[in-house]
Formats: sequence, structure tokens, C-alpha cells
Amino acid sequence: MLSTSSSLLIIDTSTNYLSLGLYQNNTTHSIYEAVGTKQSDYILPRIQQLLQQHQTTLSKLKAIVYAQGPGAFTGLRIGLGVATGLALATDLPLIGIPCLDAVAALKPAQPCVLAATDARMNELFFAWYNTLNHTRLSDYQVGSANSIQLPDGNLEGIGVGNAFGLNIDLPVAGENLMPTAEIYAELALTGRYPLTDSAHASLHYVRNKIALTAAEQAARKAERG
Repeated sequence: MLSTSSSLLIIDTSTNYLSLGLYQNNTTHSIYEAVGTKQSDYILPRIQQLLQQHQTTLSKLKAIVYAQGPGAFTGLRIGLGVATGLALATDLPLIGIPCLDAVAALKPAQPCVLAATDARMNELFFAWYNTLNHTRLSDYQVGSANSIQLPDGNLEGIGVGNAFGLNIDLPVAGENLMPTAEIYAELALTGRYPLTDSAHASLHYVRNKIALTAAEQAARKAERG
């Protein structure tokens, strides 16, 4: 069981940013860096940098928190691989936090929140939440912007996530914000997400298809004129 005195390492490689955090003494120290496709080059040196700067070691942690997806396929695999490798080496438990849960947490105490992020290929990852009572109102999904509808029984809502920075129409107005390591640490400490060992750590991919074929890409370009 974690408490606010627990020390945590946070790893989020679900986007083009490398987001890392060290939670200790009620504070989250963060690294948030645009690395593009070079997550694997930077992640271990930056983790070491974070630990050294704040004079701690992996052996002093209580758990490793990782972003579970949905998100960038390669990035998620890199994050999980590093998290499980470090956990195995130090016998630490893991806590997987779904990325859309972290996005929705940016809008607390709201009855209807759309968490939506860029999934590429003209699609979005999304889910609906009631952050007032910490419940999810829909499945984790992937689809086009025009496929997203308010959940039954809700006439209005608000949105959050980098989908709201795209030039698209969505069913609610929202802010282009993405969670930092601090949000992942806060969620991990709620006790709503189970601790697991490396053998049972998992990811939420949502999408079965991770790339368009050349023909599909050409068809999309033709549709856009």
C-alpha cells in the first residue's frame, strides 16, 4: 500500500515527449523533453540524471509508475520495457496508469469530460469520464473526430487533451493540455490502480492497426484534395 511518503519513479513515453518524474517528500520533480523518435536514446540517461539530482536510488523507491496507453505504439513499448527491466532488477512493483485517465484528471470534479488525444492517421484516442466520482463513462476508443458523441444522458461536457489543439470539430469545447508526471503520481497514490509485477504489466493499445498502407495513404490524400 502506497502513501504520500512513498517514493515513486514515473515514466511516460506515450507521445513525442519524454516525460519522467521522481515523486518524493510530497513533491514531483520532473523532466519533460521533446525527443521525437529518440525515446530509447534518452530515457535511461535521464532517469539516472533525475535520481542523481535528487540524491536517491532505485532501491529507495516503493514503485515504478508507467503510462499504459493508448498512445504512440513504439513509445509505449519503450516505456514498458524500461519500467519492467528496472522493476525486475530491483524487485519493485509497477503501477500502470491509462493515459486517458491522466488526461481526464486535468479536469477534476466535472460530471462529463472528454479526454481526447492525437492518434495520428486522422484519428483520436478518446474516452468519456465523470471526474466528480472518478468513473469512466465509455470504453477507451479510437476513431475519427466525427465519430465521437456525448454519452447517453449527458447534454453537455468539457474536453481536454492535445486533440483540442488540432483543426477539427469535436462535440465539446476543450483545452489543449496534456498530463505531466505530477498527475501520474497523484493518480498512483489514490490506490485506484493496482500494483503488479513485471510479468503482469500490460499496455492499452486500443488500435489494432498501427499504420496505413501506401494505398490507404494515397486514398486519404485524394480525399483531402
